[in-house]
Amino acid sequence: MHVTGIISAIIVGLVIGVIARLLIPGRQNIPIWLTIVIGIVAALIGTAIAGGLGVANTRGIDWIELILQIVLAIIGVLLATALYSRSKVS
Repeated sequence: MHVTGIISAIIVGLVIGVIARLLIPGRQNIPIWLTIVIGIVAALIGTAIAGGLGVANTRGIDWIELILQIVLAIIGVLLATALYSRSKVS
């Protein structure tokens, strides 16, 4: 992976993480850096899944890949919120 690929992954991860937080109702008590990390991981995993399904490279916008990434980020943010708030209580 080149530097531009890493920078692109960070930017896409930031956007995916923020979209996931906006789609989840209520307040998520996790730091923004954790949202970014979740978004980056979700973007990478979503791309891998889309590649495995053969829908990663289509003409125009890769909607299926984008939806996979957002769904994975939502799941990640929900899990992180549950685990992060549980660790704050203990």
